[in-house]
Amino acid sequence: MKLIKNIDVYAPEPLGKKDVLILGDKIAKIEEAGGMPEIPFLLPEDVIDGSDRILTPGFIDCHVHVLGGGGEGGFANRTPEATVEGMTRFGVTTVVGCLGTDGIGRDMCALVAKTKGLNEQGMSAYCYTGSYQIPVRTLTDSVTKDIMMIQEIIGTGEIAISDHRSSQPTYEEFVRVVADTRLGGVLSGKAGVVNVHLGDSPRCMDLIERVVEETEIPASQILPTHVNRNEKLFCKAIEYALKGGNVDFTGNEDIDYWETVCDEVRVCSGIRRMMQAGVDPKHITISSDGQGSLPLYNEKGEFLGMGVGQSSCLLKEVKECVQKADIPLEIAISTITSNPARILELKGKGRIQEGYDADLCILSSELELMEVIAKGIVR
Repeated sequence: MKLIKNIDVYAPEPLGKKDVLILGDKIAKIEEAGGMPEIPFLLPEDVIDGSDRILTPGFIDCHVHVLGGGGEGGFANRTPEATVEGMTRFGVTTVVGCLGTDGIGRDMCALVAKTKGLNEQGMSAYCYTGSYQIPVRTLTDSVTKDIMMIQEIIGTGEIAISDHRSSQPTYEEFVRVVADTRLGGVLSGKAGVVNVHLGDSPRCMDLIERVVEETEIPASQILPTHVNRNEKLFCKAIEYALKGGNVDFTGNEDIDYWETVCDEVRVCSGIRRMMQAGVDPKHITISSDGQGSLPLYNEKGEFLGMGVGQSSCLLKEVKECVQKADIPLEIAISTITSNPARILELKGKGRIQEGYDADLCILSSELELMEVIAKGIVR
């Protein structure tokens, strides 16, 4: 049992000063500040003073290579696995794991096992079935069965298109994966979303656009990621989001460096541009590509080595949205809380609401992370 008193709550919409009671791993009661009834047996050490603090939902990082990534420069470039401590220290209380380029050295059995382990260690974890390649390498004998029968699996991904590392899927192959994933979601009560990696090719989102235009499958079944990879792709993503599609920005700790050597669109300016174009911000998410390999180049564009994606970029991007792009905090924070929770149908996640999971972040007024609560436990 814990009581957070007199704290400014963003649920993510602003609720004002509140007292928030946690019982076990749930949010039990939310009252006006000072209005919480007396609670028997509440110990002084279980009361958190929230004065001059902000309370938000715990962050959801919806695209993390929890088994590590890389290997594209050889075995020595494989990046390390994600850890609970490495994510919760940056406010992440819920993670969605995926495989990437390497679906051989890392497989679905290992991914599901890692996901189960993260759950047992104190955070909430889900995963996708498959990797870059089509045909999808599944845990059971089909995509639909994986989603139906494996509790942790909520969809398929990250399937690569418009990228030299992809399996160069045909439209027929791609739409079959989307259809099978949707069916698995319908039958299991899960989102059944396909997370799609977008590469640098000028084809951009062509396969996704065809699925939405030529079939009965709604745009909500596909979540394209890395939409801020370059300017041309970003403009296509605006068009897609205006038609009701969801889009995922990839955060970056080193954007000032990256902007000097590539065409990447800064997250805060990209979200601002989408909103100015009329995109509903509820369709926008930010993820970290955590533990994924990030190629590093010098000022001449020459390859230097591999960096590693970090969940730390999520709060950094939110702060930039507020401080650099004048985006309201409730909109900025929704991109890593309520939006991914709704799009991926993560029940009890992404909001500060009675009955929801006690996954919470306490921030300073300058948006610095002060404390993290995951499943009701202070991390």
